[in-house]
Amino acid sequence: MATRTAQRKERLLVDGEWVDGADVILVTDLADGGHFAEVVAATPEQAEDALAAAQRAEATMRETTIVQRGEWCEEIADRLEARTEEIAEVIVREAGKPISSARGEVGSAAERFRRAAEEIRHIKGEFREGTTSGHEGWEAVVKHEPVGTVLCITPYNYPLATTALQVAPALAAGNSIVLKPATKTPVAGAILADVMRDVVPEGAINLVTGRGSEIGDVLAGDDRVNAIAMTASSGAGKHVAYESGMVNLHMELGGNAPELVFPDADLDEAAAAAAKGSLKYAGQRCSAVSRVLAHEEVHDDLVARIDDAMDDWTQGDLFDEETDLGPLISEDQADWVEELVEDALEKGATLVSGGGRDGVVYEPTLLADIPHDARILQEEQFGPVCAVTAVADEDEAVDIANGGDLALDACVFTGDYDRAMRLADVIDAGAVRINGAPSHGLGDIPFGGNRDSGIGREGIDASIHAFMRKKSIVL
Repeated sequence: MATRTAQRKERLLVDGEWVDGADVILVTDLADGGHFAEVVAATPEQAEDALAAAQRAEATMRETTIVQRGEWCEEIADRLEARTEEIAEVIVREAGKPISSARGEVGSAAERFRRAAEEIRHIKGEFREGTTSGHEGWEAVVKHEPVGTVLCITPYNYPLATTALQVAPALAAGNSIVLKPATKTPVAGAILADVMRDVVPEGAINLVTGRGSEIGDVLAGDDRVNAIAMTASSGAGKHVAYESGMVNLHMELGGNAPELVFPDADLDEAAAAAAKGSLKYAGQRCSAVSRVLAHEEVHDDLVARIDDAMDDWTQGDLFDEETDLGPLISEDQADWVEELVEDALEKGATLVSGGGRDGVVYEPTLLADIPHDARILQEEQFGPVCAVTAVADEDEAVDIANGGDLALDACVFTGDYDRAMRLADVIDAGAVRINGAPSHGLGDIPFGGNRDSGIGREGIDASIHAFMRKKSIVL
């Protein structure tokens, strides 16, 4: 594999100006090796400058109209689409995502800005009259206003689409934004900041790239931040929540989605969902199918069908249109997946296929007959592993599904409507999909997690409301 040197150089964006720095972060090229970009590693002082710029822009943003902000979102969408090939190549290299998926991510990001434009136009105020004794004749106008400055902390796995899911609603709601992209995948966020810079007022979008250990607490703990949107691990989310104090927290964190499969299910559909849910983006998704809880009557049959379905997934050149499966984001992540697989095998699981590793490339792996005490059934893996265990009945399936600290997504495969609804009610998760793999889509349906999987619910409309507050004006 040829080694590349850094070709792109990205700077900070503060108050509408590009800012250099003495320290840089090299961005790994997961397609061709070496490094393809370097970004400025912001100092704490530069992070403070970005916060100050955002605060200064709040007054300007507060005076903007819904019509203006909707038009901005639509223009940003158009500009993103015009740079599709450039951004897709960046996503391939920094995130290790196959080119077809990378192009799809650009399209999803653009569509999220368009949906934000549509949803903000539906925001309505209220007129209320006093209805309690002593308040007869009172009248009030209840209006929406932006919260102020929103800090957006974005993940490595969807460096543009998830960023858009945070930034588009924050902008549509009329806020200033400080964007802190993931250290491993900062370039897509830098391009978005470049696109927005030419559209929105100075200081409305600020880009702060850098190491979380150096600037994370500075950003999260600052009183000038009024809301924090964050997609990350549960551990990172807890730390930011501890540092942030009394701000509006909007967090989508770790997941360990179970797929419950019963004898009356369409096993081909369940197998296809398990394969896709486990392998898409090498399993590095919070909504990935992380464990399959198969009724003991269909466990072996389902495993065979999943094995067949996984054969359709192709690893290879990330710029090849036929490639489905890329590498993991880092050696550390590959080590973690390997550790969980080895734990399951040591406890008695069966290795059906895969299990091999070459650096950050981990083979699509199918495990069966996993003992219920294996760590992979309760810990987030973020790898291309389909982990199948047998359950005796509904109660045992629910006990395992609700075990652990994560409760983001789940899915149930059954032909029995009553069972589907019964299980959907008792499974502890922010979303339960019936006869389909978990999917967050473009954000038209609110999603988020319970317990350690997050705070609040994301989605274009849900996020717009989270980034606004109501003010009552009593006449």
